[in-house]
Amino acid sequence: MRTVTLPRARVGVWAAAAKVAPRRRRVEDGGRSRSPVAQSQRAALYVHWPYCEKRCSYCNFNKYIPRGVEEAAVRGCLVTEAQTLLRLSGVQRVDSVFFGGGTPSLASPHTVAAVLETVAQATYLPADSEVTLEANPTSAPASRLAAFGAAGVNRLSIGLQSLDDTELQLLGRTHSASDALQTLAEARCLFPGRVSVDLMLGLPAQQVQQGALPAPDPELAAEMYQEGRAVLREAGFRQYEVSNFARNGALSTHNWTYWQCGQYIGIGPGAHGRFMPQGAGGLTREARIQTLEPDNWMKEVMLFGHGTRKRLPLGELELLEEVLAMGLRTDVGITHQHWRHFEPQLTLWDVFGRSVEVDALLEQGLLLLDHRCGEWGLRCSWEGLAVLDSLLLTLLPQLQEAWQQKTPSPVPGG
Repeated sequence: MRTVTLPRARVGVWAAAAKVAPRRRRVEDGGRSRSPVAQSQRAALYVHWPYCEKRCSYCNFNKYIPRGVEEAAVRGCLVTEAQTLLRLSGVQRVDSVFFGGGTPSLASPHTVAAVLETVAQATYLPADSEVTLEANPTSAPASRLAAFGAAGVNRLSIGLQSLDDTELQLLGRTHSASDALQTLAEARCLFPGRVSVDLMLGLPAQQVQQGALPAPDPELAAEMYQEGRAVLREAGFRQYEVSNFARNGALSTHNWTYWQCGQYIGIGPGAHGRFMPQGAGGLTREARIQTLEPDNWMKEVMLFGHGTRKRLPLGELELLEEVLAMGLRTDVGITHQHWRHFEPQLTLWDVFGRSVEVDALLEQGLLLLDHRCGEWGLRCSWEGLAVLDSLLLTLLPQLQEAWQQKTPSPVPGG
C-alpha cells in the first residue's frame, strides 16, 4: 500500500495545531457563532478542483478530464488567488474551508496543505475549523484519506449517489456499491462523526440518452423524498435544510454559511463567491465568478493575482431576496435578529404580517410567523420545507412590494 508523505515545511504550524485541537463543537444552536469577530470580517472559503476521472451523465458542475495537468502550477495559482482575494476581502477570520469539484480527492494532499497554510498565514484560521474534502470512492483509498487528514482535512463528503450497481452504471459512476461501502467504512474510522454522503433519489429507470438522463417522474420523486425524510427522522437525523440531514449535531458549518447569507470567497476555476471587498474600500457585497476554463484561469491568476471574470454588485433588495430564499431552506428559518442584520427598518411582520396570501399559507400550516419579535421569526413547517419553491412564489412578491413601500407598521404585542 502506497503512502503519501507531506512536506513538513508546508504543513507548518497550523496543521500541527489542528492535529491536537479538540473536536470542533457540534452545531446544536444552528450554526450561530460565539466569536466576537464581526460577521463582516469573517468568511468561509470554497476551493474548486475542476478535474474528474470521467464525465458523469447527471453532473453539470464545472469539470474537466485532465490531460497532462501540472499540479504544481495549479497549486501555485490556488495559493496566489487565495492570498489575493483574502487580502481584497479584508476578512480577519475564515471559519471553514471546503474543497469541492470536480473531484478534489484526485488532487495531492500537498495541494490541500498548501492552501490551508496560505489561509492560516493570511488570516485567522482556528485550529478546529471545519475543513471538508469531497471524495469519490475510486479515488480515495484509506492511505490517501489518511494523508488528507494529515494535511488538515477533518471532514469528508463522499459521493456515493447510490448503493445499487445498476443505478451507478446508469449515472456513469466508476465505483460499485461494494467500493462505496468500503470507502465509507474507512472514512468513518479516520474521521469519526465527520463523514457525510451524497445520495440521489428519483432516478429514472431508462438508459442514458444522448449523454443526459431523462427527467424522473415528479410524483414518484416527491413520494421518495417524503419517505426518505420520514425514515431519516425516525433514525434520529435532523433535517436542518431542504436536502441535508445530520445526526448528533454534525451539521456542515460551511454550508450553513451559504444558507445564512454569510460571506464566502471562491477560488479556483469557475468558483463562486459573495463578499464585500473591504480591503479595496468596497461598501457593497459582490457576487463574484471566477473564469471557468482552467488554463485561462491560470493565465489570469498569473497576470492579475486572481481570475475573477464577473463582478456583480448586489443591491439591498437582491440581498434580502437571498436572505429570504436561503434562510427558509433551513429548519431554523429566519430569526428576527438575523433579518435585522440585513434590514434594520422593515421587520418580518412589516413584510409578511398583513398579507392575505401569507395568512393562507399560515392557515394551511406550511409557514410559521412569530409576531412577538421573539427569538424566531419566519420559518417553514415540516410540511412547508417539502414545497418551499411554491411558497417563495408568494413570499418574494410580498417582499418586493413591502420594499417599494418601505413604510413600517406597528408590531402587535411588540
